[in-house]
Amino acid sequence: MIAAGAMARPLSRTRVSAVRRAKNRAFTAALWACGFLAVLPLVFIAAYVIARGVTALNLSFFTQTPQPPGLPGGGIEQSFIGTGIIVGMATLLSVPIGILTAVYLSEYGRGRLAATVRFVAEVLLSTPSIVAGAFIWSLVVVTLGHFSAIAGSLALTVLMWPIIARATEEILRLVPQEVREGGLALGLPRWKVILRLVVPTAGAGIFTAVMLAVARGLGETAPILLTALGNDFVNTNPGQPTDAVTLRIYNYAQSAFPGLHTIAWGGAITLLAAVLLLSITARVLSSRQQSRVG
Repeated sequence: MIAAGAMARPLSRTRVSAVRRAKNRAFTAALWACGFLAVLPLVFIAAYVIARGVTALNLSFFTQTPQPPGLPGGGIEQSFIGTGIIVGMATLLSVPIGILTAVYLSEYGRGRLAATVRFVAEVLLSTPSIVAGAFIWSLVVVTLGHFSAIAGSLALTVLMWPIIARATEEILRLVPQEVREGGLALGLPRWKVILRLVVPTAGAGIFTAVMLAVARGLGETAPILLTALGNDFVNTNPGQPTDAVTLRIYNYAQSAFPGLHTIAWGGAITLLAAVLLLSITARVLSSRQQSRVG
């Protein structure tokens, strides 16, 4: 009896272990299947966009301005230049505002003021982009009397700085408290500890937040339509109406000419490639930041 009981124990353990291994394999397969299903729409979208617009990608697409409707050739050079100007100015405005807000919230923010700032950032994160465009239109475009790249960059700034602020705040909170305490123990004032120790430690994560905000700004159409309006010619004056890739896609998508549709799909490819590149780079840097802090 004793020997039989002793032999039954390892058999039951083996049977339980086999059941657990089977469950582990089943759940692992289910997770892989869910991940595949999540990626599948992105693959379909990317393949469809590339198939429709790859024929538009040539040298003239990037170096020429639009031809009159119905004529072959032409490009959207002015759109790439305008996007660079608008998004570049928006980045220059939103990065310092977002990082300073994040530093305040993570290092100094206590009480009602910090709660109010955090609430405003959360509200702006979920605000439709067209609302930001309408706000800047009424505040800037109506006041100046004309559309401009400056107004477009301000509209994007309203959308981008909350992303940088909230993401950077969470990243700064991940920096170990020992880093701050070590700097203070060496006699450094608190602002130097933040500037020389905390922010550099979270540098990769902050850069990740900036790239995510830039990716958001690149894909916006409604606020640019209400503030920058667009332009068929190259314009480098921030005070004048300026074109953008998203605006050109929007305008050409409504055209009755198939050639303009192809150019619009080509513009969509460039935006898709830019956003994917920024998102993947942000993900890689985020993983490295987590491993460094951890």
